[in-house]
Amino acid sequence: MTKKTLVSATINGEETEFLCEPQQSLLEVLRDGLGLTGTKEGCNDGNCGACSVLLDGRLVNSCLVLAVEIEGRSVVTVEGLAEWPRLHPLQKAFAENDALQCGFCTPGMLIASKALLDRNPHPTEAEIRAWLAGNLCRCTGYDKIVRAVQAASGE
Repeated sequence: MTKKTLVSATINGEETEFLCEPQQSLLEVLRDGLGLTGTKEGCNDGNCGACSVLLDGRLVNSCLVLAVEIEGRSVVTVEGLAEWPRLHPLQKAFAENDALQCGFCTPGMLIASKALLDRNPHPTEAEIRAWLAGNLCRCTGYDKIVRAVQAASGE
């Protein structure tokens, strides 16, 4: 039996403690341990961006981060974007610009877009496309997603 480790971190603004095995990914703990199912498991090898989260403000693929590595750190998932009942400007822009279809990639796209706008509040179309290149969408063709990020950049 593998010994579990107690991890303390701030997740979506709340101090959180959880037990995990040393080999468990942050993605696995977020979804299965903490019930934060907005973060999606796509490829599980860092190539699709569906599991994107912010770790201390930095965009990461949660499938590539060990849960024990977030000790004392801060994580923001898609559930942490909105301040209920108000949507985050990105969420509002995605809805208003029809920037989703099946919705599987949407949480990762939202988190990646937030990371971009936190760094560069007024990116060009080329900068948006380059930044989101690590997030795969098989439904939209990306144009509506790019337009949504442009719309949100004005807010």
